[in-house]
Amino acid sequence: MTDPRYDVVAIGNAIVDVMAPCEDELIEELELAKGGMTLVDTERAKELYDAMGRATEISGGSAANTLAGMAALGAQCAFVGQVAKDQLGDIFAHDIRAVGIDFDTAPREGDPPTARCLIFVTPDGERTMNTFLGASQFLPPAALDEELIASAGVLYLEGYLWDPEEPRSAMRRAIEVARNAGRKVAFTASESFVIDRHGDDFRALIEEGKIDILFVNEHELATLTGEQDFDAGLDMLKDKVPTLVATRSAKGAVAIQGGTRAEVAAEPIDKVVDTTGAGDLFAAGFLTGHTRGEGLETCLRIGAICAGEIISHIGARSEKDLKALVAEKLG
Repeated sequence: MTDPRYDVVAIGNAIVDVMAPCEDELIEELELAKGGMTLVDTERAKELYDAMGRATEISGGSAANTLAGMAALGAQCAFVGQVAKDQLGDIFAHDIRAVGIDFDTAPREGDPPTARCLIFVTPDGERTMNTFLGASQFLPPAALDEELIASAGVLYLEGYLWDPEEPRSAMRRAIEVARNAGRKVAFTASESFVIDRHGDDFRALIEEGKIDILFVNEHELATLTGEQDFDAGLDMLKDKVPTLVATRSAKGAVAIQGGTRAEVAAEPIDKVVDTTGAGDLFAAGFLTGHTRGEGLETCLRIGAICAGEIISHIGARSEKDLKALVAEKLG
């Protein structure tokens, strides 16, 4: 088996985060659920976009956020995700490449347009998110570069993208390609509601030994296993997944690998400002350590450091030099 060209290749939703400050009156006028996340259709997305003032537009999506964190830590990464041939598709492509991630998925002609998350930020720091999934839900297996998939040490899959048929088929094919090439497959469950819809698929992948690294938080673990007790849930999965990683917000994180269990506390910070992207950046830190052959506890520490940085400010992209921060914290 040849050495990997990339540390990680990820498949996920290609979403542009469009973030704009606003007053509470606009939230009321647009009849938005303040502080919540709502899925919207094309017409509503256009209405909300037109109502926004001066906005910041940056590539987003769970797996893309993880790769951005990894790239900041010095890892070599590539992303596979579907955008449309439109302005926001160009913004996504430019932005993700600008942080050092290779992205070559061909844009899709016609409707629906590129996915976007329209985020209204009120003076109290609350983020009201309105997500239009658009073209990201139409990634076909034919869009996969199988040589690219086979060239990565780890294939990282975003559970959010399992819902629509086309990308689900693409991810199943990518798993086959990665495993045939002797590479590892990492999977993030993403959210409990995703497990509610597709838990049987996820449990089958685990039982069939197709997942090498599984990321869950404590709520997703309970949904996946049916066990409300955290340790009982871990016990159900620890012998079925070579590396099991479970995060617990302020209570830290646990990983179990080959009978070895490691646990770390959450990274202390002055104030939690915005938890968006915490799990994505934790995965970034853990995977970076893993691809470098670090021990289980060190991988968890890097993940906790990255998650701690991301929740200390608004937005899912790091504001500090993650590489320097990790080096400082690890000593």
